[in-house]
Amino acid sequence: MLARFAETASAIAATRKKGEKEAILAAYLASLDDASLERAAVFFAGAPFPRREERVTGVGWATVAAAVSEVTGATREEISRTARVHGDPGDGVAELFPAEHAATAAGEVTVLELGETFDALAAAVGPKAKGAILVGLMRRLHREETRWVVKIAMGEFRIGLQEGLVESAIAKAFSRRLPLVRRAHMFNGDLGATALLARAGTLEGAAMSLFHPIGFMLAQPEADPAAIIEQLGPDALADDKYDGIRAQIHTDGERVRIYSRTLDEIGGRFPELAAAATALPVSCVLDGEIVAFRDGILPFATLQTRIGRRKPSDRLLEEAPAAFFAFDLLYADGEALFEVPLRERLARLRSIVSPAGPVRLGFQTGVASGEEVDAAFDAARRRRNEGLVVKDPASLYTPGRRGKSWLKYKKALATLDCVVTAAEYGHGRRRGVLSDYTFAVRGDAGLLNIGKAYSGLTDVEIERLTARFRESTLRRHGPVHLVRPEVVLEIAFDRIQESKRHKSGYALRFPRIARIRDDKSVDEISTLDEVRRIHRAQQDREGA
Repeated sequence: MLARFAETASAIAATRKKGEKEAILAAYLASLDDASLERAAVFFAGAPFPRREERVTGVGWATVAAAVSEVTGATREEISRTARVHGDPGDGVAELFPAEHAATAAGEVTVLELGETFDALAAAVGPKAKGAILVGLMRRLHREETRWVVKIAMGEFRIGLQEGLVESAIAKAFSRRLPLVRRAHMFNGDLGATALLARAGTLEGAAMSLFHPIGFMLAQPEADPAAIIEQLGPDALADDKYDGIRAQIHTDGERVRIYSRTLDEIGGRFPELAAAATALPVSCVLDGEIVAFRDGILPFATLQTRIGRRKPSDRLLEEAPAAFFAFDLLYADGEALFEVPLRERLARLRSIVSPAGPVRLGFQTGVASGEEVDAAFDAARRRRNEGLVVKDPASLYTPGRRGKSWLKYKKALATLDCVVTAAEYGHGRRRGVLSDYTFAVRGDAGLLNIGKAYSGLTDVEIERLTARFRESTLRRHGPVHLVRPEVVLEIAFDRIQESKRHKSGYALRFPRIARIRDDKSVDEISTLDEVRRIHRAQQDREGA
């Protein structure tokens, strides 16, 4: 029954201990029949459908709110208010539902029925049809069931379960080796199918298939170039770290799919890359980065004009041309290469992808000392890239995990002292604290916003600032507090770019909080003239 699913989700959300989350989920999964197991494993990853399926429910907040209003009689204003108070649509609307089931001839909803309802929502056309399906479902739900149904439907599950922890729970539920579970899921892109293989003891038979996104291997930050060589050895390979969109190309010569780091399909936004991928000599999966490119790498702001355009115009394709820099090969001609050393994957990659064209080889050089790492970094910055990812040539490809065989090396361009003008509630475990800060520099006409940052502070510092910002709130707009400009933060960043988003006319690329400047007043913060000087110096270095 869906009631047990909701109880399990609530129990998992109530603990921060990964081991407890895994044990609770494993016990639940082991108790299910095959049909319910296949659906529940996917739902606990926070999605209505497996990763390999390019389906969505198409349900937004307006459709959910309309259905809740029809079922409960609550006004739209009441529904929106409860959602704002909780900072989460599922938690908000749950308040409006009864704590227990109402007696209905249809009986309680099952996990399998929920899956069938999501299928119907994906197939339905238009908000009216989707709303009718939701109303029919919600009339049979109680409070806790509603909470989790809305969270899954809207992609707001957030109970501290990443896909990796669901994989661990599947392994524990059926006493299987975790690497085999991860391998099967990587190959098939479907946690439900993987759970069934685990129960049947046939994980070894999972076969690699194209056209579903695979988790990206991540790099561990390292600030000391000498330490990079100490960890990786003198045969390390340094890839440029591009200022673009991490992406994965799947192609069989006829069909092409391009997936972003968020595992969304974005091929329609980059038709020139999809066309070039069909000309590759073998079926393959490439890992790389999409950047704006014309006779050299262009600023990320150029690429930004194409983000969100599902079908770019011919004019936009001309104004913001793109290239895909391939730096890894995950699959080629029927063979999965995740467990092949990087040096061998690269040799195969060079036989498939040329150094030029819309799909091209990435910049790479060998580095044997800290000095060579710094020299490679400077060369990457001259090519308008962010820095380096330095790799162990013997490293295997571990999707979705951040290991120490790939090390990310970046240097902040500079820092600015900025004052916080707004604070917003965060997400996940930070949804109850004000952790996202909009900040400003000083201009002739007053304070001018220049960016937003949410990383760099400890939990203790965020708690302290939350109390301070609540006391200094001037106005509220939902989860956003407009605050008295008195808290000064030192902000590090990688690049300054021109932007129409902020009143300053500029935006900071990859801003992060270096420290709280309690020793500085708002009268001592950085000025717009200082921002302009740094921007001009940046352009001079890059030959702009």
